[in-house]
Amino acid sequence: MVIIWPVVVATTLLAAATSGAPSRPCAQPYDFIIVGGGTAGLAVSTRLSQGLPNAKVLVIEAGPAGLGDERIEIPGRRGTTFGSAYDWNLTTVPQAGSNGRVWTQTRGHVLGGSSALNLFSYDRASAHEYDGWEELGNPGWNWDSMRNAMIKSENFTSADTQYYTGSEGVGDSGPIKALINRLIPEHQAPLFPAMNSLGIETNLKSLNGNVLGVLYSPNSIEPTHYNRSYSANSYLPLAGSNHFVLTESKVSKVNLETTFDGAKRATGVTLADGTVLTARREVIISGGSLLSPAILENSGIGKTDILSATGIEQLIDLPGVGENLQDHVRIQSSYELKGNFTGYDRLKYDTTYAAEQLRLWWEGKTSMYGYSGSGYTFMNWKQALGGEGEVDLLALAHEAIGNSKHPIEQKKIQWLKDATVPQLEILFSDGYTGVKGYPSSGNAGYGKDYFTLIAAIMHPLSRGNVHVDPSNPLGPPLINPRYLSHEVVDASIMPILISAHIQTAVYGIAERAAEMIIEEATR
Repeated sequence: MVIIWPVVVATTLLAAATSGAPSRPCAQPYDFIIVGGGTAGLAVSTRLSQGLPNAKVLVIEAGPAGLGDERIEIPGRRGTTFGSAYDWNLTTVPQAGSNGRVWTQTRGHVLGGSSALNLFSYDRASAHEYDGWEELGNPGWNWDSMRNAMIKSENFTSADTQYYTGSEGVGDSGPIKALINRLIPEHQAPLFPAMNSLGIETNLKSLNGNVLGVLYSPNSIEPTHYNRSYSANSYLPLAGSNHFVLTESKVSKVNLETTFDGAKRATGVTLADGTVLTARREVIISGGSLLSPAILENSGIGKTDILSATGIEQLIDLPGVGENLQDHVRIQSSYELKGNFTGYDRLKYDTTYAAEQLRLWWEGKTSMYGYSGSGYTFMNWKQALGGEGEVDLLALAHEAIGNSKHPIEQKKIQWLKDATVPQLEILFSDGYTGVKGYPSSGNAGYGKDYFTLIAAIMHPLSRGNVHVDPSNPLGPPLINPRYLSHEVVDASIMPILISAHIQTAVYGIAERAAEMIIEEATR
């Protein structure tokens, strides 16, 4: 299979199998077509194939399969896929709030999507944040429903251990494996007493609706061999023989027809090479928060002025498409470890050590290549800034939104006052993660180990947008998060950003969506 971005030259139709090996093609039409074989796409398609065994389910993924690639599978090689063929390699437009700089937006261009590329963090936000989704006008999308859906997706194997108390609020039989790493580097030890001395309590039950405190974060890792657990190697093998995957195939648009009552109905999709695929029941868009809007807009679904500027005929007026883009904002500082500590960076400069650690990983033994990060802290602004600092920050927030009555901005102001909602995340990250990368050979910093403190704002007031590029509608979208300014099944349906790495929420969204679609189809 050969791809010249963004045009698909050749494709292969695969039946879902544990090995990911080519199998028989499936004749059209399909009952369900899922556009995007990523985190949510493979989860929802697998559940549809199980719940509707007589329906033919097709997943279309723009990227390659990537199954079994060590860069994806081995935790110690996290980040090596960034900028590769497995990455969409998206960028923002120049950001006025950061002196015109352009920021990279890493997203998975591979079966499994960003669950194949992320850095393994597996956590949840506070219960009030999921309830906020329902309060913003989404009945049934709340903490109780999302907790049940997230539990259904997971198999958490670190319950009732020294790092996690009890088993309430976690799943034990879902496809995605999660754990707290068996390897905790020695230099992580001071984190807990340091945070405790600042009044931050230790949290040994962070997945059950309260993430505040200092904790060892769960990771999406399979416990037997310590490889990545993600949608492509965990959901996909469970799919039925009625489930098919088309890789290296980019969808240009969803095809719509007018029904007898004047409504629009999706009949299938058109690929970039002109191939038309037909769906008898539904087309489900699962391209992710940065790519789903462009698919909809190229289909004639979206805001009038955006479609007019691009020359696309508007078929459905849906002004919310591509709007309300939110992202966590972070800063990071790397520090040199003292010489008596062995850090993660040693894998980069000591080839003998790296080879030995890789051998241990392949043998299923404890290895630095099985490590994926551990120490996290979540706090509210009062914990981070003190009482006076919290008051000052709240005043600045009110000044920033002015007289706006927008419900999302009002909800963020409400959360600023809610002591149960985290506002700041501190990661005690292993290794040098500065923006310039690990020092090159010959640099004074080469051959040393580091740790990095990362601070991320959970609920920034800035909201941006992502739309098609009028000069190249089928190319990369124009992404404008507005950093530092003021049926779709994927992360883009979240009305407001949560204080967590969103992997668990996306799996939960997929599980809930599948249940709703199956219920509708079987009435």
